[in-house]
Amino acid sequence: MIFRKLKAFYAPAPHIDPVPDSEITKLYARYRWSTLESTFLGYATFYLVRNNLSTVAKDIEGALHYTHNMIGSILAITAITYGLGKFLMGSLSDRSNPRKFMASGLLLTAICNFAFGSVGNYSAHLALWALNGFIQGMGWPPCGRSIGHWFSLRERGSIFAIWNVAHNIGGGIAGILAAFAASHFGWSAAFYFPGIIAAVGSVYLFWRLRDTPQSVGLPAIENFKHVYTNGEKKEALHEKELGTRELFVEYIFKNKYLWMFAIANFFVYIVRYSMLDWGPTFLREMKGASLEGGGIAILIIEFGGIPSTLLMGWVSDKFQGRRGMVSLLCMIPILAAFAGIYLTPTGHLNLDMMFLAIVGFFVYPPVMLLGVAGLDLTSKKAVGTAAGFIGLFGYMGRTVQAKGFGWMVDYFKNNYSLEVGWNMVIIAILCCTLISIILLAFTWHIKPKA
Repeated sequence: MIFRKLKAFYAPAPHIDPVPDSEITKLYARYRWSTLESTFLGYATFYLVRNNLSTVAKDIEGALHYTHNMIGSILAITAITYGLGKFLMGSLSDRSNPRKFMASGLLLTAICNFAFGSVGNYSAHLALWALNGFIQGMGWPPCGRSIGHWFSLRERGSIFAIWNVAHNIGGGIAGILAAFAASHFGWSAAFYFPGIIAAVGSVYLFWRLRDTPQSVGLPAIENFKHVYTNGEKKEALHEKELGTRELFVEYIFKNKYLWMFAIANFFVYIVRYSMLDWGPTFLREMKGASLEGGGIAILIIEFGGIPSTLLMGWVSDKFQGRRGMVSLLCMIPILAAFAGIYLTPTGHLNLDMMFLAIVGFFVYPPVMLLGVAGLDLTSKKAVGTAAGFIGLFGYMGRTVQAKGFGWMVDYFKNNYSLEVGWNMVIIAILCCTLISIILLAFTWHIKPKA
C-alpha cells in the first residue's frame, strides 16, 4: 500500500496537450533556464551536507576520541552507500518526476545532518552517515534526467560543463561553511548550518524544477531543435519509459563502453577524493595548517576546477565528444602535482596549496566527462542509471581510499612514524593516477552514439 502510494507520488509527470506554436520558443528558453538553474543550485546544496565531515574530522577525533581509522570507516561507508544509492536511485529517477525526487532527497539528507550533529556515538555516526550517503544518491540522477530531456546531444558537453561547476561551488563552500560553523559553535554546527540550507533548498527545488518538455506542453528536445530552431521537418517522437529488465540488461550491463569508463572512473575517484577526504587532516598534521586552512584547501581544490570544467566540456564537444581523450590529457598534470606535494618539505604551505589548485583544476574535467560519456553512450531514458553505474565504480574507489588511507596512516604511524604513513598515502595516490592514465588510453577514440 505504502509502496504504491510512493510510486504514484514519484511517477513521471504526464504529457499534456501541446501549447500553441507561437509560445514554444519562448517557453523552451524559460524552462531550459529554470532546469539548469534549479538543478545547479540544488546539486550544489547536496554537497553542503555531504562534504562537511572531512573539514571537521580532526575536531571530531579530538572531541569524541575517534582514530583516523574510525573516521576512515565513516568516510568509506558513506562512499559505498552513496555509490549504491546513485546506481539504484538512478534507475528509479529514470522513471520518476525529478521535481519531487530531487526535492525530497535534499530534505532527507538535511535530516540526516541534523541527527549526526546531535549525537556523539560512533555506531550512530556510522549508521547515519551511511544513510546520508544512500540518500545523496537522489541528487545526481534526476539532474542527468532533466538535462538529458531539455538539452540536445550536441550541447551536452558544454551544458554539463556549466552544470558541473555546481560540484565545485557546493564542495568549496562546504569546507568554508563547516570550518566557520565549527570554529564558532563547535563541530556539531558544521552539520546544523548546512542542514538548514538544504531544507530551504528542498522547497526551492519543488517550486522551480519541472519534468520533461512534454509535461508542460512542449515538444521533445529533438523535435524542438529540428523544427523550431533549424526549420527542418521531423516526425514527432513518441517516447516511452523503459522497463526494469530493458533498462539494466540492454542499456547498461551489455554496454561494453560503459564498463570501460566505469573502471577508469574507479581510479579517477580515488585521486579526486584523496585530498577532499584527507587533505585537511594531512595539511594540519604534516604541513602546519589551521582548521580554517584545511577548509581553505578544500575551497582551492573545488574552485580550481571551475574554469577547467567549463573549458574542457567545450573542448570535448569540439573533438566530436571524445570524453576519454580529454580526460586522459587532464590526468597527466595531476601526476606531476602529487609528485610536487610529495617532494615539498614542511613549511612551504603556499606551495602545497598551489599543487592542490593544480589537482583541482585538472581532476574535475574527467569527473564530469566520464559521467557525460555514460549519457552519450545510452538512451536519454537511461541516463540516470548509466550515470549511476559509472558513479558506483567511482564511489567504490572513494570507499577504498577512505578506508585504506585511514588504515595506512594509523598502521605506519604505530609501526614507524606519522610522516611515513602520509608518505605512503601520497605514493598510493600517484600509483592510482598512473593506472587511470593507462585505462583512459583505451577510451581515446570513443565517441557518442549517433
